[in-house]
Amino acid sequence: MPGWRWGLDPKGRGPGEGTPLPRQNARSATGLGRESAREDSAEGPAERELADPGARGGHLCRTSSCREDGGHAPAPPQLREPPLEGANSYGQLGLGHKEDVLLPQKLKDFCKPGHIKKITGGGGHSAVVTDGGGLFVCGLNKDGQLGLGHTEDVLYFTLCKSLLGCPVQQVACGWDFTIMLTEGGQVLSCGSNLFGQLGIPHGPRRCVVPQIIELLREKVVWVAAGLRHALAATVSGIVFQWGTGLASSARRLCPGQALPSFLTAKEPSRVTDLESSKATCVLAGSDHSASLTESGKVFTWGRADYGQLGRKLGSNGGQKLEKQDSSLSCFRSQNNTPSPLHCLTGAAEISCGSEHNLAVIGGACYSWGWNEHGMCGDGSEVNVLTPQPVQVLPSAAGLLVGCGSGHSLALCQLPAHSTLGQDYKVTHASPDATKDTNSQEAVDKEGSCKERQSGSPPQSQPDRSRNGGL
Repeated sequence: MPGWRWGLDPKGRGPGEGTPLPRQNARSATGLGRESAREDSAEGPAERELADPGARGGHLCRTSSCREDGGHAPAPPQLREPPLEGANSYGQLGLGHKEDVLLPQKLKDFCKPGHIKKITGGGGHSAVVTDGGGLFVCGLNKDGQLGLGHTEDVLYFTLCKSLLGCPVQQVACGWDFTIMLTEGGQVLSCGSNLFGQLGIPHGPRRCVVPQIIELLREKVVWVAAGLRHALAATVSGIVFQWGTGLASSARRLCPGQALPSFLTAKEPSRVTDLESSKATCVLAGSDHSASLTESGKVFTWGRADYGQLGRKLGSNGGQKLEKQDSSLSCFRSQNNTPSPLHCLTGAAEISCGSEHNLAVIGGACYSWGWNEHGMCGDGSEVNVLTPQPVQVLPSAAGLLVGCGSGHSLALCQLPAHSTLGQDYKVTHASPDATKDTNSQEAVDKEGSCKERQSGSPPQSQPDRSRNGGL
């Protein structure tokens, strides 16, 4: 069962390169970027340590994707004891030391073999959920993001005892905070609260023990964490967002523009323009968000200057501007409310990196967004503004995808009698996704036309088992 990886490696090298990239071009491999975090904002001071991307994150342990069947993409059975590699400045690999690790090393004396259900990573910390709902954490803990009741870094995966008797279903790691979802649908948070990312109004600047987010009164089925914002999807399909991370980027890119309340809220606030859709999961990049609905529709919102929203914004209907229009420039850089990507209707899985994304439709992998290090897998380093098929990947059932900040990964089943390294081509690419549209308006019209012609909404892919059929 071959795994594919492309883009920037954890030490800042591109594929086949032996020399690390300059510091200003490297980013952590946790799916959280550093560009927007290094600037001062109105909500709080800049975090100076972000200037050293090698010190925060860079380890390969994030599984931030969600699937149309409502489940994470777990590791295949033979990898249920995860080997770890990469940056380890805070002990985020859980190996008992702070030295970087260049080759995968197996964790020892951690938990019962084969009992790891989910694994994820944040800016400099890692978290593992076991089959029994136990939460183990390690790494950077200066803001209490490990939820252990103190702020000392932890070099080994350690059980979060404050959650004993409260089984954890899912965990999402932000830059310096953590969101926990229990099997009963409650949401807790710990870590930094400088930007309201804990969802606790009038709370302290940080919480070292997980606190219940009381304002999420309906049962929650999915959570996500970005650089400085978080999201939750409830059992009825409502999406809530909190934390001012997207507002910070919006104010820089769109000064003077009015922002929706869910971008500026420091407590759970309902995301507007999703009222007619039932969300089954939510995802977060550095400064953008996405949701996948029950019918397989994909919505994106937030920062867009690298193409991370999957649409070409603000073409102005083909009219040539006599002078720079600041509102148009804003629209090209940021979309503050959710908009559908009709070309991805029927998606079975979505994964968000820092500023790029992957989706699986009909067994084919699509990519879009930031591509400076080739993480969109199209053989170039040019940003991809609309979802395009990753041609080198085989189209197959059971395709699992994941994004770091500057790299991408895919696990797939090869067709019978195939050979690794064969030049695969996508054979059933969605025509909408490969068509070069001039604006989101054109995409919307095309999608609406198709729905009217068919007389019924597009069908989503059939449910797949939690192990992806592997």
